[in-house]
Amino acid sequence: MAISVYQTKPIAASVSLGGFSTIRGQSRVTEKKHITLPSVPLEKKHLTLPSVPVVPGLPVLGNLLQLKEKKPLTTFKQWADIHGPIYSIRLGDSSVIVLNSADIANEAMVTRFESISTRKLTNALKYFSMDGRMVATSDYSEFHKAVKKHALTSLLGPTAQKRHRCHRDAMVDNLSRKLHAHVTTSPNQAINFRELFQSEQFGVALKEALGKDIVEPIFVEELRSTLSKEEIFKILVIEPMEGAIEVDWRDFFPYLKWIPNKSLEMKLQRLTFRRNAVMSALMKEQKKRIASGEELDCYFDYLLSEARELTEEQISMLLWEILIEVPDTTVVAAEWAMFELAKDQNRQNRLYQELQNICGHEKITEENLPQLPYLGAVFHETLRKHSPVPIIPFRYVHEDTELGGYHVPAGTEVAINLYGCNMDKNKWENPQEWKPERFLDDKYNTADLYKTMAFGGGKRVCAGATQATLSVSVAIGRLIQEFEWSLKEGEEENVDTVSLTTHKLHPLQALLKPRDQNKR
Repeated sequence: MAISVYQTKPIAASVSLGGFSTIRGQSRVTEKKHITLPSVPLEKKHLTLPSVPVVPGLPVLGNLLQLKEKKPLTTFKQWADIHGPIYSIRLGDSSVIVLNSADIANEAMVTRFESISTRKLTNALKYFSMDGRMVATSDYSEFHKAVKKHALTSLLGPTAQKRHRCHRDAMVDNLSRKLHAHVTTSPNQAINFRELFQSEQFGVALKEALGKDIVEPIFVEELRSTLSKEEIFKILVIEPMEGAIEVDWRDFFPYLKWIPNKSLEMKLQRLTFRRNAVMSALMKEQKKRIASGEELDCYFDYLLSEARELTEEQISMLLWEILIEVPDTTVVAAEWAMFELAKDQNRQNRLYQELQNICGHEKITEENLPQLPYLGAVFHETLRKHSPVPIIPFRYVHEDTELGGYHVPAGTEVAINLYGCNMDKNKWENPQEWKPERFLDDKYNTADLYKTMAFGGGKRVCAGATQATLSVSVAIGRLIQEFEWSLKEGEEENVDTVSLTTHKLHPLQALLKPRDQNKR
């Protein structure tokens, strides 16, 4: 390998000339020489790097038994405290590198993306995503880029966000109206916040995906049942979310995949059949609408007219992705934010005062958000402490690469533990404390999506980040503008989460008191 070396020699000179530099009364001339060094193949370079620290485990099983309680996010964080922010574990036949540092996670998602760009789906996720036929679960390929472009054009891009704003505004108005009705009829009764909020968010998702909310029950031929909106939500959102976290031991021992796991397979097949049957019924309803001449600004109409390369099965999966992701992410973030605010009256009052100073008697709108830094801080601090996706779905290393100064061989899987990143004591002071004020510091710019990485990063950054931010932030602001929130007795202790997620195990039970209307 030939390289150029510049050698500087002193010469006598009393003035500066082109090509010379005066140093301590002398001038120096730079001469260019060529020397040849032995070339170092890329694979040899990787061999000079140290191996990733290993968490001790058992023969064959590796570290599987240490994760048996289905709380890997907290176990991964405990191991990070012992072994450092990057370490290797064995899950049966698979070697997994776990990242618990924002800097190293950003390196994996952005700098080393070309080497770590494919998904490693569990058997359960393969079932529900039809082997990756969704934006979130597909490998970074031409299919992924095409369907993500469709989603941005029709739903999630800046222009589409303006068109669909009416749905978000209607959602907040409906939420406010129902809460006022509740405190009028049952002033001393706690409200089940999740039940109300997720129903409204599901309505937004239905309007964006299919053009209309579900008002009347729908007959599903394959199930021979007429289903309400609540029953459809259960089949399309709740059941798949529960099924997706089912553990199949064959995920950890691929060479034994020929051995049947009948009970799990039958469960996944049943849930998938029910999901597909409901999606088919919803699509048939909308096809009748289109045939009657009624066209709506929605994802379904767009895909039928602009995405002719997609099969009906693929269109169904893309529509279902919107129906499951919109209510899930926003509900988790909003529920935890309202829990923290109801628990902390001082911070709730601070937010209310900010809203009063900026909005006065007017209801908060999306245009107000840049003027409300503390509201933004509440949103981002909630994502930090209660990230809706605490562990990013595993990625697969398809060529030797480097992470955090360590050699990572091809064939390794990479798990990014966002919970561990956001509980890193080296980056966050008292990370277990919910403290929005930390995001008022200039070093945590609230316009930077990478600070909590709740929406991923790089080429695979979540396309719905803007919509989630707008929807949740305005909802929080409006709820604090109109009501004083407090927790039902005993609710403060209900902080358990569902399995390997950060979903609140027990729905938020809150007491509401309307604020003085004359002050709003």
